[in-house]
Amino acid sequence: MHNAWREGNHFTLLPEATRFLPAMLEAVNAAQHYVLVELYLMESGELASQAIDALIGAAGRGVCVCLLLDGYGSMGLSRDDRQRLKQGGVQLRFFNPLGFHSLALNLSRDHRKIVVIDGEQAFTGGFGAVDEFLNAWYEIALRIEGPVVADWELLFRRLWHSRLTRAEKGDERAVGLPERREPHEQPNGMPGRAMSARGYRYQAIRHSLHGRVNNAKTQLWLCTPYFVPTFALRRRLVRAARRGVDVRLLLPGAKHDHPGVRFAGQRFYQTMLKAGVRIFEFQPTFIHAKFVLADEWISIGSCNFDHWNLHWNLEANQEVMDPRLATEVRQMFERNFATSQEVDAKTWAARPWGQRAKEWVYGILDAMVTRIK
Repeated sequence: MHNAWREGNHFTLLPEATRFLPAMLEAVNAAQHYVLVELYLMESGELASQAIDALIGAAGRGVCVCLLLDGYGSMGLSRDDRQRLKQGGVQLRFFNPLGFHSLALNLSRDHRKIVVIDGEQAFTGGFGAVDEFLNAWYEIALRIEGPVVADWELLFRRLWHSRLTRAEKGDERAVGLPERREPHEQPNGMPGRAMSARGYRYQAIRHSLHGRVNNAKTQLWLCTPYFVPTFALRRRLVRAARRGVDVRLLLPGAKHDHPGVRFAGQRFYQTMLKAGVRIFEFQPTFIHAKFVLADEWISIGSCNFDHWNLHWNLEANQEVMDPRLATEVRQMFERNFATSQEVDAKTWAARPWGQRAKEWVYGILDAMVTRIK
């Protein structure tokens, strides 16, 4: 979905779980009307228990609480936790549970991360309710206040309605969603728009990113945990670097939840480095965040900007034009560059054959997967 830019918004960058998890739980605990949550990952554990307690607490106060989880990403949520949510008054639905239908249908996942509180504020980023976010993975989130919250709420409501059974669609009580509350314009607010993608047919996020890369004047910094970009994005990054734009990639190092994906992406390093793209591999932990800075334009959300996400998944990102936020994101990048290892072009060109073999093998596997229709 390609939403229009909305004026009058305020955005708060919440880097690291120590900032965004307390902020989101506090917002849920303070909710008075409704809480809408849409997640890809939710697995039983310490963080899921904290989230469940907060959601049940809100429902117990009479707040309408709706939780929409991906059918695959929530497979680690125990039966007891699911039952506890339902008995606690939380309305629980699942997107596309795995079934004995086509492989392509099973591959389509809801990868979005949306939290909306009372129609007044929203959160997005790459987070989930799994314990890795407590200390093992680096992640960020964005708090959103202002008119653009309405677009995030609309994304949730449309998908929630699509999960209703035929019988439920004929029963107004089954819809479960409260009346919408319109957000207020923020003083000295800035422009922003919610962008979404749904598989290869609706790729507003990709088209927007391509436009920003093409038009970047001074810098284009991109962070993604799964660097397996499309040819179109690789070509644009190379062209931007060759015309003098400061192009940098912040990528995971050896600490990775899917090492094969890292090797598949590393087969593109040499072309990037030759063009002048700087590549930094994050060392402290696995970096799971997804954010981009192009001059004063920022995009933060669920999209990894890799061809898998863009081809199969539902994704959603917040785009912002805000000099203040751009400065904060730039400083966050710089802090992360400082704890990363920069890939040296000459050293990479002389890398051992064992490394090259891994790139080739996982590159072949990646190419085979992308041909699934």
